[in-house]
Amino acid sequence: MSVSRRTLLTTAAGAAVAASSPTPAFAATPELPDQATVTRTLRQAADYAVAKLRAVAPGVTAFPVGTKFEKWTYSQNGDWVGGFWPGQLWLAWLHSGEEQFRTLALASAEKLAPRRTDTGTHDLGFLFYPSWVTAWRLTGDEKWRAGAIQAASSLIKRYNPAGKFIRAWGALNDPGNAGRVIMDTMMNLDLLAFATEQTGDPAYLDIAVAHARTAQKNFPRPDGSTPHVFDFDPVTGAPVGPNTVQGYSPASCWSRGQAWGVYGFTTIHRRTGDPEFLTTAQRLADYALSRLTADHVPVWDYLAPQAPDDVKDASAGVIMACGLLDLAELTHRPQYRDSALRILTAVSRTCLTTKSTRAEASVARCTRNRPAEDGVEVSLPYADYYLLEGILRVLDRRKVDRAVDLSSV
Repeated sequence: MSVSRRTLLTTAAGAAVAASSPTPAFAATPELPDQATVTRTLRQAADYAVAKLRAVAPGVTAFPVGTKFEKWTYSQNGDWVGGFWPGQLWLAWLHSGEEQFRTLALASAEKLAPRRTDTGTHDLGFLFYPSWVTAWRLTGDEKWRAGAIQAASSLIKRYNPAGKFIRAWGALNDPGNAGRVIMDTMMNLDLLAFATEQTGDPAYLDIAVAHARTAQKNFPRPDGSTPHVFDFDPVTGAPVGPNTVQGYSPASCWSRGQAWGVYGFTTIHRRTGDPEFLTTAQRLADYALSRLTADHVPVWDYLAPQAPDDVKDASAGVIMACGLLDLAELTHRPQYRDSALRILTAVSRTCLTTKSTRAEASVARCTRNRPAEDGVEVSLPYADYYLLEGILRVLDRRKVDRAVDLSSV
């Protein structure tokens, strides 16, 4: 642990905040099935996901971005989702022990090499953590470590010191979107924590923490809901206000963004020990859980006019489940683990593609961008990835820890 990380550990004021955080008011939910039933359901789902990869992955030469008529469509450079394909293959290798998955994961990760110097996106964490960081952790090959650090160096070039945020979209010399921050970026901060841990240079983690504090101050509403986007004046750094791209409106709560927040704030707490980040993660989690219906699969936007009777986004569910499992450990509140298990078992029972003979993905009922009518009720690579991550966290946490580092300071 670097000196910079030690300085972020609990302060008296932060400890007081953590101690005073309210007990979550979970909606009434049915009893979980017995542990043996839950374990069997999740193991069957993981086995199904691995079997699907076994059948499909050898023929994949690019990066799946979503399905059309149940077949993957592809990006050659990975778009923002490229890391999830090698990430899935790594998890499949850990679950099955089949060497072909390791071979395919390495070959797929290699194709991301040109993106290490890409300063035009905030998504370098999504691209390089489940692919290159995991490759280094599982193989020890220095090139993966060095490449991930190079990607982190590209990412911090997007930092705006006036507003203390990482710009989401647009080239560095493009004034469009220069002050735009999105909740998704919380998930890219762990690449920066990794870079500080590996190099001893505090700059990476300092930027991650500054961004997280800016998001923490501006995104959550009093009830714990969040907008997808928050805009700032890129010159002065002054806040402009909430907005959205993939949610229903600036005043709504896009469920996948809320899930990114739960997972992301929990992770930055694990890397720093700052209790205020944990409190924020709980607020976001409690709101999302209060909006879940009896089927435990999130609607695409919790505050869209037709919610909760609207199209679903299973990807929001499995992402949030991973964050909830972390929250349960960190807060010693078993309700979070129970909620994660309900979500994972619900997705395993009602959202898998088991009834289709042509589907190439594992998880159905996902929604990418409903306002743009882009990818409504389809399969998405991050849903498949986080389903496996969530299930393996339950079945054998040590395997996931080997891949993505579940430790805390």
